[in-house]
Amino acid sequence: MQPTAPPTVATAPATPALPSPPAALPTSAAAERNKQPILEVLQALLPPEARVLEVASGTGQHAAHFAHLHRRWCWQPTDGDAKALPIIAQRCAQLPNVHAPLHLDLLAPGPAGATAALPGAAFDAVFVSNLLHISPWPTCAALMGLAAARLREAGMLVVYGPFEVEGEPLAPSNGAFDADLRARDARWGLRKLGEVQAEAARAGLVFERRVAMPANNLMLVWRRPRALEATAPGACESVRSSAACGGPPPGP
Repeated sequence: MQPTAPPTVATAPATPALPSPPAALPTSAAAERNKQPILEVLQALLPPEARVLEVASGTGQHAAHFAHLHRRWCWQPTDGDAKALPIIAQRCAQLPNVHAPLHLDLLAPGPAGATAALPGAAFDAVFVSNLLHISPWPTCAALMGLAAARLREAGMLVVYGPFEVEGEPLAPSNGAFDADLRARDARWGLRKLGEVQAEAARAGLVFERRVAMPANNLMLVWRRPRALEATAPGACESVRSSAACGGPPPGP
């Protein structure tokens, strides 16, 4: 499947600028560059009101940018590094539609695994960026399992990052990036799109689209079909209300 161009979206009404976070907070240059292109695709994918689980929120720049411009998106940030949680909390402190960040380890052992840390209600979307290539390969299957378990029916998994697409030439910059990653950690590296799709299919997710993004990245979208009914307490009802996020002010 050839990548589609980023969807065209309507221009949102002007929103007051988000207050600057404390200067001491760490910042990701990559997140700063890609936050707007990613948002433009999310705006075309997500409904005006949505509950979104972000996996591996890192510095919280995506959570802050997206939730500030879409006050009816209830955003649940998470990260596998507990030290990232106070950073995310500080960066999003002025946003009532961003929930307190949670520690979420995709490779956590036990029957509940990573889902034990999450609230019961199902999510409209699970979003993750730049994770699979800097994580051990089992993280991919764990991510797909998490999405299958915690998405509402017809909810979507949205994954952003660089991938190796079988049958297509690898951009030289991505090839160099892959070599650098593997030199730093043998468990890392760009993932083959076909292998990622196979893990998603094993979890019962249906591949929907691939969107070409700047700097040789992709946005990948899967759907949870209606047959996969979530069984977690409260998972049968997706909370689609701004009141559930603490009553944020109206926004796009």
